[in-house]
Formats: sequence, C-alpha cells, structure tokens
Amino acid sequence: MFEKILIANRGEIALRIIRACREMGIQSVAVHSQADADSMHVSLADEAYCVGPARSVDSYLKIDQIIAAAEVGNVDAIHPGYGFLAENAHFNEVCRSSGFEFIGPSPQAMEKLGDKNTARSMAVASNVPVVPGSDGLIEDDKLALDIAREIGFPVLIKATAGGGGKGMRVAENESKLAAALNQARTEAQAAFGNGGVYLERYVGNPRHIEVQVIADQHGNVCHLFERDCSVQRRHQKLIEEAPSPNLPDDRRKEICDAAVRMIRGADYSNAGTVEFIVDEQDNFYFIEVNARIQVEHPVSEMITGVDLIKAQIRVAAGEKLPFCQDDIKCVGHAIECRINAENPDKNFQPNPGKITRLFTPGGLGVRFDSHVYGGYVVPPHYDSMIGKLIVHRPTRAEAIATMRRALEEMQVEGISTTAPFHDRVLQHPEFIEGRHDTKFVERAFVK
Repeated sequence: MFEKILIANRGEIALRIIRACREMGIQSVAVHSQADADSMHVSLADEAYCVGPARSVDSYLKIDQIIAAAEVGNVDAIHPGYGFLAENAHFNEVCRSSGFEFIGPSPQAMEKLGDKNTARSMAVASNVPVVPGSDGLIEDDKLALDIAREIGFPVLIKATAGGGGKGMRVAENESKLAAALNQARTEAQAAFGNGGVYLERYVGNPRHIEVQVIADQHGNVCHLFERDCSVQRRHQKLIEEAPSPNLPDDRRKEICDAAVRMIRGADYSNAGTVEFIVDEQDNFYFIEVNARIQVEHPVSEMITGVDLIKAQIRVAAGEKLPFCQDDIKCVGHAIECRINAENPDKNFQPNPGKITRLFTPGGLGVRFDSHVYGGYVVPPHYDSMIGKLIVHRPTRAEAIATMRRALEEMQVEGISTTAPFHDRVLQHPEFIEGRHDTKFVERAFVK
C-alpha cells in the first residue's frame, strides 16, 4: 500500500481524498494556488505546496509544478480527483514516467475513451447499444447530409473531444445542417483544440442515466448500480439520485451489464462511469465513459456502502477488489444536490465572495461534502460548487422529504447559493413522480 499520496486538485474532492487517506493510514500532500492558501484541504493535509497563481492554467493545470510538488513531497502516487487534469492522458503518462502511480486507468485506456468517436466504436465492439449515427468523424458536409437523411432528422452533431455540452448542435432539417456543423466544429476547436465531430440521431427528452463501475488490475469488474442525472441545466448536472426512478428492473440490469461489458472491453481498471441516455420507451444508448471519479459518486456510496475513494487507492496499489458483484446490494435511495455559489434568480450568475455565516444540516441520513466554512472567501477563479448535500433514506419519498428539510436547515450568508432552487425542484410534480428528463429544468423553471 502507498505511504504518501499527492492530491492534484482542490476543494471538496481534495478534502474527500485526504480524509480517505487519513483513515487508511496514508499521508496526504495537498497542492494549492495562491488564491486557495486558506482552503480547508490545505489545512488538513499532512503537507501542502503552492503550485502557482490563482488562475488554474497557472497552477492546477501546470503539470511541471504538480510533478515538482510530488518530488519534493516524496509521494508514491497522485490522485487527480475530477476536473483539471483528471482525464488528461498526457498527465497520466507523465506521472507514471516520473515514478508516481496514477490513481486512475492506464493512459492508453484514458486516451481511447476520452475520444467519443473511438469510445463509440469500442461500445459497438462490446455489444453496447449506441444511437444510430455516423461510423466515424464527419469531414465532408455532403456525406453528413447523406447520413442525416439515412438516420432521419433531427440530428445531433457532437464533438469527439471534451464535454460539458461544448461542440454540440442540433440540426432540425437539411437547411440547418451545414451551419450547425460549422458552429460545432468551431466551438470544439476553440474549446478542446480538436474540431472533429460526428453525427447521431437526436433523441428528444431523454433521461441521463449512468452506471458507476470499479475494476481492478486482475480482471475483476463490478458495477455499483445506476444514477439518474437528468436534472440538468445547459448540460450541467444539478441533482443526482440512485437508483433511477421509474426504470424497469429488467432494463436496469441490462444497462448495468452493458456498462460492465464496456469497461471490460476497454481493458480498464479503477473507478469510472459509463453514461447513457434513455428514451421514452426505455431504450438506452451509450454516450461516453468518464475515466475518473465523478462529482456524484457519493450517491453510489450511500446505496451500496462501498467507499469508492478507498477502492480507487487499493486498486491503484495493485490489490484485488475485496468484493464481487453478488456482494453489492442496492439499499434505500440517495439524492445529491450540488450547492453552487450562484444566484438562480439572476440566470444562475456566479456569486463568489465571503461566507459570513454558515450552518450546515445534519441528522439521520444527511451528509455534506464541502471545503467551505464561516469566513471562507469563495474565489472567482474556479467552478462555483461549494459543496454537495447528500441524503440516504429507505425510500425515495423519504429521501425527498429529508433533502427538503436539510436544504431548509442549511444557512449560507454573504453569498447566494442554489439551495432554494433545489427545494423548488424537489416540490415539482414531474420530479416527485420521477417523470423528469434532461429538458425538465428549461421546461419548468426557465421563463
């Protein structure tokens, strides 16, 4: 087992990893920008090193500075968390070539799965359903038109690199296809340095369902059931829950089994998430693989009792998974709300600043993963998430009731947060009945 791990990240995920390390008897090394000098993860790590100025491009994305901190700290391994360099295959390779184990999949698996077009081909090879579309990247507009006519309009144009909705456009008909292709390519090139795009049939009003997996280096692959991430705004997840409501049990098993096939076929080890969209007839289609731990991993932990961060560390150290698929049971229902420093009444405008007063909720089945505290200044340089509120109760109805109570109990003064908006979502009939899809927020709350 490792003796010392560097966490190449910040905020709540850095703190989450530090806590797991401490419980495992592993020393932790934090890195931070100048703006994060007073962050809780810096205070609670065994060691901490500044890696640059506030801007992430000058600090958390500086591979040479991260490696230098790992060398000074004399660590055994590097955990990338999520975001920043977590899915950067080059960083993965540099870590390993510098003598540090990377707590994640191999660079080869990460690179292949990071390209959505390649991942789509791998899904087909593993008998995982994909949305009908092009067999590869589309460079010729005439070919795009031929394919679009074959699969039927509307069509979705998707960037092969990146995520977060960038490089995605919908073309409703033939007259709009060329312009949509150009817009998607331009945006993808600017965002990811890769303008490659491909076509898929557009699936209207889908649910977004993903499967948490964990695999070791000895051929063992397990899923921790599925999460429903359909409450989104502009392709950014707001609320996640597990298990997915109103999903037939036979289809649930099919989706989870497909995710395991995908991971096994990719020769993948460590934690990962296989993402799908599900149409109104419960047909499911592969979207992508996130080759890292995800923000919403706590909901999977709560329904299964598996500590995913500890599992990641043990797998990276070469240990076998201590459980098999039959050992993992889905118990109860979990919901996670992302608490962002944003003002929902002003189009979710970021609202960084000083938290003058903070009361966090508690009670049976309530968990709050956060790095903030009273007096903490939320910097304007990074993602606006200040914490994740998670509840776990025997039934979905009880989980919704507990989450509403916890949201009301939470008090954050000095900045605006999304907590009141989440409460409105939880009261909406579509959410209560589990009928929501990825267009739900725009349909119900955006005027």
